[in-house]
Amino acid sequence: MKVKAKPSLERSAILLAMTETREEEERLKKALQESAAIRCGVTELGGTVSTLQHTGKLTNSVISAAFNTGVIPKEGRKIHALIHATLEASNSIFIHTNSNASFALKIGLTTDTEWIAVAIFGRSSLHPLLEHSRVGLGFMHL
Repeated sequence: MKVKAKPSLERSAILLAMTETREEEERLKKALQESAAIRCGVTELGGTVSTLQHTGKLTNSVISAAFNTGVIPKEGRKIHALIHATLEASNSIFIHTNSNASFALKIGLTTDTEWIAVAIFGRSSLHPLLEHSRVGLGFMHL
């Protein structure tokens, strides 16, 4: 009998961030929880680099989503790991872009209580004709 391998947290977070409908998102979250005891959360937000990164809006949104979905408890070490994973993921999102570029982002969070993955997928643009996709991933030990 072949044993099904546990899905990777990183791949699972990316897949969550890339879901296109709420129904698809809910099916994936349910499957990950039931088959591998992976806790999941998702959030979406938009804005410019200066409003998302420099004000802390992105980090605050991720922390709120993690608390509200039960991905992590309100413990200093776990919050610290989540913040670092978020910063790591956001480095790939905000690199080589203008500070007034607009972003529409979806963020997937996954944990197995030992590690946490944060994936960010979205679109950025200085002008509607120049829109393109971006993806970032952060992974930290809790």
